[in-house]
Amino acid sequence: MEKIKYQPIGYVRSPHKDPKGTPIQPTAALGIKGQVEILPAYVDGLQDLEGFSYLILLYHFDRVREVKLKVKPFLDHHLRGVFSTRAPVRPNPIGLSIVRLTGLAGNILDIEDVDILDGTPLLDIKPYVDKFDTRVSGRQGWLDSNLDGLPGRTDDGRFIRK
Repeated sequence: MEKIKYQPIGYVRSPHKDPKGTPIQPTAALGIKGQVEILPAYVDGLQDLEGFSYLILLYHFDRVREVKLKVKPFLDHHLRGVFSTRAPVRPNPIGLSIVRLTGLAGNILDIEDVDILDGTPLLDIKPYVDKFDTRVSGRQGWLDSNLDGLPGRTDDGRFIRK
């Protein structure tokens, strides 16, 4: 199989220094501020971004050291297939967060609702567009009965290599 290689376009700066205690989704991180520092080679790609309220950040879970195909997710007590979760211990450790863009100056993006660890390598930025990205969800699998447990939920360390 052909190897796929990505290079960071920047790094996320946040108050979250350790996975344990980090909010597990942006909706559990409302109001938490951070920044994205874009590397100089990619600054031209930020043109026109200030017109968007929300951004989709794709990033590398750089502190994940193992892959698990079955996990016990944060909002459940049963083993689930990793692809039915947002657990970081994936075959390709790629994370996705939708954050609020609150400012842009030079190579620095000010963001809110940050659930990403400080220093995380950023792979890509995409604008969040309501007409493209909003879906009315009828079924949410095993999460249908567990979403009430999300507000204020933080990482408890279960995916940290011991």
